Amino acid sequence: MMDIAALSMAKSQASLAQAASLQVMSMTKDMAQQQGQQMAEMLKSATAPHPNLGGSLDISV
Repeated sequence: MMDIAALSMAKSQASLAQAASLQVMSMTKDMAQQQGQQMAEMLKSATAPHPNLGGSLDISV
């Protein structure tokens, strides 16, 4: 027969672990969004190394 107190304690610990895991995932997601925004801003402000680079494509088959 299972002890009710032990079962309640195990459930509480599992709930706490899940809440902590969700918090860490939320922080990771927020950090990734912030880094993505910073990268987009950096790419907008970057100048092309050569003004005509990538303007045309020569292909022969």
